[in-house]
This record gives sequence, C-alpha cells and structure tokens, in this order.
Amino acid sequence: MNEYDVIVIGSGSGAIIVSVALSQGLKVALVDKGPLGGTCLNLGCIPSKILIYPADVIAEIQEAKKLGIHAEITSIDFNSIMERMKGTVQEGRNHMRIGIENTRDLDFYKGEGHFVEDYTIDVNREKIRAKKIFVASGARPLIPSITGIDKVEYLTNENVLELEKRPESIIIIGGGYIAAEYGHFFASMGTAVTILQRGDRLVPNEEPEISDLLKRKMEKRMDIHTDMEALEVKENANYYTVIGKDRNTNEEKEFTANKVMIAAGRKSNADLLKVENTGVEMDGRGFIKANDYLETTKENIWALGDAIGKQMFRHVANREAGLAWHNATHERKIKMDYSATPYAVFSHPQIASVGLTEEQARKDHDILVGKAKYSDVAKGGAMMEEEGFAKAIIEKNSGRILGFHIIGPHAPILIQEVINAMANEGGIQSIANSMHIHPALSELILTTLGNLREP
Repeated sequence: MNEYDVIVIGSGSGAIIVSVALSQGLKVALVDKGPLGGTCLNLGCIPSKILIYPADVIAEIQEAKKLGIHAEITSIDFNSIMERMKGTVQEGRNHMRIGIENTRDLDFYKGEGHFVEDYTIDVNREKIRAKKIFVASGARPLIPSITGIDKVEYLTNENVLELEKRPESIIIIGGGYIAAEYGHFFASMGTAVTILQRGDRLVPNEEPEISDLLKRKMEKRMDIHTDMEALEVKENANYYTVIGKDRNTNEEKEFTANKVMIAAGRKSNADLLKVENTGVEMDGRGFIKANDYLETTKENIWALGDAIGKQMFRHVANREAGLAWHNATHERKIKMDYSATPYAVFSHPQIASVGLTEEQARKDHDILVGKAKYSDVAKGGAMMEEEGFAKAIIEKNSGRILGFHIIGPHAPILIQEVINAMANEGGIQSIANSMHIHPALSELILTTLGNLREP
C-alpha cells in the first residue's frame, strides 16, 4: 500500500490543494477518473460559455431592429461552434496532463476510486492511504424518476457537448440555470425549444420579478411551460414524446421533439466514493456533510465543491479549497462565508445575483428595497433597454448591503462593484462615495441605491 501525506480526490478545484501541498514539500496523490480539470473545464463553465457567446451575438443581431439596424443572419455554422468549444477544452486538459506528468512528488491515479476502510482508497485494485484527505469529487446530472427515461437516449449538460448536428427541435426538462442557458443557446442556433418546468417559476431561486421577466423574454423565442411535470418519455423513429401533467389542472399533454435534454439538478458523486466506509456522513440529498470549516464527520477528511452541494459554482469551490487547506494546516481556523456569494446565469437576458433575496432578508432584518431600470440611466436609454432592472436589499439601520440582483445586458460585470463592497463590509455609502463614469451602465448601481424605500 502506498502512503501519502495528502490525497486529493478530484482535479477541478482540488488541483488548488494539490499545488499548495506540493509547494510545502509533501508527498501527494491525486485521484480522478477523468477527464482532467473537473466539471468546470470539461462539462460546465468553460464549454457552455464558449457555446453561449455566439448565441448572445445572434440574439443581439436579431434584436438590433429596435435600434434601426436591419440585419440578417444568412447562416450559422453549428459544427464550427462546437469544434471551437471542443478544441479549447482539449487544450486545457492537455495543459493539465503535461503539468501532472512533469511534477515531482505527485502520483496520479486515473480511475474511480472508493474508500474501503478508514483513510484508505482503492483505485483500480490498488490501495492508497494518507494522513489528510480532501474530497472534491464533484457532481453529476440528477435524473428524475420519469417513466421510460431509462429506455431512451437523452441529453444532459455533459453529452450535449458531443453533438455534431444541430437538432431541429428539443425538449428541455427542468427550469433552472442549465435549462435557461441551453434554452438560449439552442434557440439562437435555430432549434425549436420547449422547456418543461415542474415548478411555478423559471430559475426559482431568483427574485420573483427576475424569474417573471426572464420567462417573458424567453417566451418570445421558445415555448415554456411552468407547473408542468414530466411523467413519461417515449422514443419513436425520429423523435421523442414527453407526456407532461399540468400540476394545477392535472391535465396531461404531449410534447414531441427530435431530442430530449434533462436539466433537473445535480447529484453529488459522494455515493460513488463509498465515503461511509471511512466514517464520512452524507445528508438526505446524498451530499457530503461538511461544517463551516469544510470538515467532514471524520477527522482529517475535508470536503468541498459540488460534493457538498452548498453553493455549486467553481469560484465558490476555489475559495473552499483555499480555506480547507488553511484549516487543515493551522490551529486558527477560518469559516467559509457564503453570505456574499455571487453568481451569474448566462441566459438572454443575463442574470447576476449576490447575497439574500428580499424574502430571505425579511426573516432577520429590517430592510429597505431599491429598484431601477436600465432605462433610468443615460446609457441604458441609449441602448433602448426598457425592461432590464436592478434590485437592492439593504439593512435599514446600518446601510449594509444584504443582496443585489440584476437582469439585463452585462449583469455579471455590473454586479462586481457590489460584490467588492460586500466582501469588504462596505455599505451603500462605500459605493455612493466613488465617482461613476457618465454616461455608463455602472450608474445603474447608484440609481438603484438612490431609490431605497420601505417594502
């Protein structure tokens, strides 16, 4: 049995721990079934955004007539877009593989390892053991219990990247971030898109006003059915049929398309690792239990990223990786703070959020709420952006920013100013004291904070 100072499971954010452990002269083992780089590089952030940017350009061209620009898209090279994405992903994998091959004191075990006893992992029938273990094993698509789903070929956020031909039509089961982004992508490519969302809102974790606006805007380009539960999937010669039930009326309806995509959430890979064999507990959803210090229920085993399911974004996992290592090597531990976690949805329109929603904030705070439309500032008016808006949730007595939410062009960029203020414990005054370029979209933030009212 090979003994190590550190074992890291997962080469996504886990690579951060590998790097710092090696820099301190420790003997490290990295376990990963592949592909190298984790979900973000291979199946999530990077490939999806490479696909979505051309979709953004197409949508902007299609909407340019409101500005007096009459443009026509004569063709879309779907294969070229897909090949560019695949090439970028492969380049990232190759870079990481070369780095691993040329790193001293690092042993790479390619395979789906699992725990067989305390602190001991079996990979391809070879046992390895370590004093400290970090689990960053990621997640995989959650497949809901739909009759017939196990008998048909369906797409997920993973195998959708292998498409070589644009589907004429597609049904997306789910209404979260993945559904919103890929709905935008396929609609821009010219595919007829139908989204079936079991809940009553798209992107249900967002502010209700944001969910409503996103649905209204997306419905101009595709069919969206909320409160529609997928009951059964059947495959025919050249198309699929999904039978759905309206959760309000119980009426059943059939939908047909050339492809079906499941975008109903994510499931931790912890079960594949058999973490219970080393005393690590999972919660009722199958995610690894980890406290605010990223400690599991087993001493000297830490967990992070999608495997623990707290905030499933790569930038969060990167922060968790740094803190997990710190807490494993220092007496003074630091808690992971999720209160100012930012994220974006690259739908059309784009969404960006940080902190609490209004409903969440009301539970423990006396609040003020501010809203402003893009068209309330000069640049937004010049863009003829009439519906996009920002919303601020502020603690009344302190002026502390509790949450901020934007839907509209460049939302992920605009919100960074708010993220920085929240991370440095600055209130609204920290933003108001700085000059903002006029006319620029950044004035949307100031205008929103200038419209604070009691809800």
